Parts: sequence; structure tokens; C-alpha cells
Amino acid sequence: MVDQTRDVHVEGGVRLQKVLATAGLGSRRACEDLIASGRVSVDGVVVRELGVRVDPASAVVHVDGLRIQLDTSLVTIALNKPLGVVSTMHDPEGRPSLAQLVQHRDERLFHVGRLDAETEGLLLLTNDGELANRLAHPRYEVPKTYLAHVEGRVAGNVANTMLHGIELEDGRAKVDSYRIVDSTPQAALIEVTLHEGRNRIVRRMFEEIGHPVTRLVRTQIGPIRLGALRTGTTRVLSQAEVGSLMGLVGM
Repeated sequence: MVDQTRDVHVEGGVRLQKVLATAGLGSRRACEDLIASGRVSVDGVVVRELGVRVDPASAVVHVDGLRIQLDTSLVTIALNKPLGVVSTMHDPEGRPSLAQLVQHRDERLFHVGRLDAETEGLLLLTNDGELANRLAHPRYEVPKTYLAHVEGRVAGNVANTMLHGIELEDGRAKVDSYRIVDSTPQAALIEVTLHEGRNRIVRRMFEEIGHPVTRLVRTQIGPIRLGALRTGTTRVLSQAEVGSLMGLVGM
């Protein structure tokens, strides 16, 4: 249990309301209101005094329970990866790569995980190495959602098969959720969520049960949704979105 009487004030630090305003939480006055109303904690201690100073480089600050990224040099962006683009910042074979889609950015960005060239949709890029490593690490089991266009009429027992697991050459694989979005006698559109990241795992699972994937789009990573982001474009994640990602991986 956190000691709520512990003093988190740092002599020579930056006033908390200024730190919050710099991080994009609103005007200095609006940030003072957040503090006075008890909505801000520093290192687990709720702060209500406006004179508290903190070290932005080391303080762990939450607003309404959501972690705030204080380092304004760090950025995380969502990208809608087009078909045919490889998930690398440079491809020795000269194929279209992620670098061409973020060449307008000055930061040195890392892509979080990969999508194969034939898969479209949501990919996260960041210059926060710790966040990137945790999001990609199997330990944190970050869920990812896909829309799979598959061949053939899909039988009702496929859901049970996918949820309970399919034996692949590199071990058993299963989805966390399965939903038929649309279906015809010739094809189906199926939404699946899973938290593992083995290479081409969704394609291989459907292939194994006799329903080859003709198109695959990743629509969500953890709490971050692709939404209306156009193919080939990016958007910077909000403080709330970054905070939700940090919370998901224990930062």
C-alpha cells in the first residue's frame, strides 16, 4: 500500500501544474484545478497542493488513474499500413517500407511488432524504446484484433475450433474471441482477437482449417483502434491513448 503521507516534493524541481500543462493536459489554470480536485497523483501519492515541484525525468504522474507521458520528446503514432509495404524502416530488396510513410517525421521511430507485406492495417511506431519493447513482448499478452476475409462457407463449429486451439507446426494456437461479421456461400468476413504474435499466425490458423485468407486487416492493438485512419496515413496518439498503452504493459 502506498503511503499517502509521503512527501513527493522535489526541491529545485518543476511545479506540477507546469509539468502537466507542458504534457498537454490543458492551460496552467486548468491543471491547477486538476490538482486541487485531487485528480493527480505523483509516484502513487495524491497531490492537492499547488506548490509541489517534481522532477519530470523521474516522476510517475497519473491523472484520473491514467499514466501521463511527461517526456515531450517521446511520441507514439498509429499507421494504417497499406498492402505490399514491408514492416521495416529499410528494405535491402528495395520494396516499399515504413520509412516512406513516416518520412515527414523527424524522430527515429521503432515499429512495434510487424505485419507481413500482404496484411494491412494498424501498426504502432514510437521513439519510446521501453514502450515498444513491452508492447512487443509476449509476457504482456497485448491483444490484437483482425478482420479476415476467408474463402468458403464457414461452419458453426469453426468458432469452437479457433477458441480451443489448432495444432500448427510450431505449437498450438488459439484466438481469444471470434465473431462472424458477414457470410455468403462463397466467403466470410470474420473478426478474431488473439494476444500472440507468431509469424502469419492468423493466416496459418485459417489455412489449417481449410479457409484460406484472401485479405487480412489489423483493426486494433490493445485499446488503440484503426478507426477511420486512411490507408498510408498516420496520426499521433493522444495522452490518454499513450497512457492506456503504458498501463496495459505495467509502465
